[in-house]
Amino acid sequence: MMSMKRRLLLVSNSTLHGGGYLEHCQQQIKDFFGHGVKRVLFIPYALHNRDAYAKTARDKFKTLGYEVDSIHEASDPVKAVREAQGIFIGGGNTFRLLKSLYDNSLVSEIKKRVLQDGVPYMGSSAGTNVSTVSIHTTNDMPIVYPPSFAALGLVPFNINPHYLDPDPHSRHMGETREQRITQFHEEPDTPPVLGLREGSLLLVEGNRATLLGTCKARLFTRGNPTTEYETGSDLSFLLTDRQ
Repeated sequence: MMSMKRRLLLVSNSTLHGGGYLEHCQQQIKDFFGHGVKRVLFIPYALHNRDAYAKTARDKFKTLGYEVDSIHEASDPVKAVREAQGIFIGGGNTFRLLKSLYDNSLVSEIKKRVLQDGVPYMGSSAGTNVSTVSIHTTNDMPIVYPPSFAALGLVPFNINPHYLDPDPHSRHMGETREQRITQFHEEPDTPPVLGLREGSLLLVEGNRATLLGTCKARLFTRGNPTTEYETGSDLSFLLTDRQ
């Protein structure tokens, strides 16, 4: 099993319809970082305008009682990760994000800090994508080419944030999200994929995983029917390392 120290808050989306930035999950954020963390290291690599993104995160976290340091302002990004009390990777384009993590030699550093040192890690959307085995199940366009699709591997499965159910009233005849994930599982040795609908979060503490938020989640495993899980469900079985 992976390290018992890991603490992850994996959010499907940063903004829920009708609310502000991270408003729908602000109580879970406070519960997650608690009083032990004073400063959070924000990684804004998924968006082009990193200054504006850092300001958005800084303003929101200040209302929750936390100071934010943005890694793009650090002269030494690796050192910033090594000294971080908590890490938050925001949403945007997953390919751009992962490429920047590799370009700045941060993949192994973040993994070590989270899995070995127990530094709390929060991801939203693209930040949730890169916490998993790979970015093969992202919804984003490959606008840049990272050196690998292998991600941080903080959990031994993949996630599809913003999971959408087929709309029975739509006239769109293109592929559904379910069909695309099924195509992923047509390839050999592919991990489970958790479809996180908007408004849902996954809390991982050591080897325990709990579904939080307002929506059910849908689990896809290769060769098996899909399964729906209610909010509050124990999904710890997903944390068993695949052989």
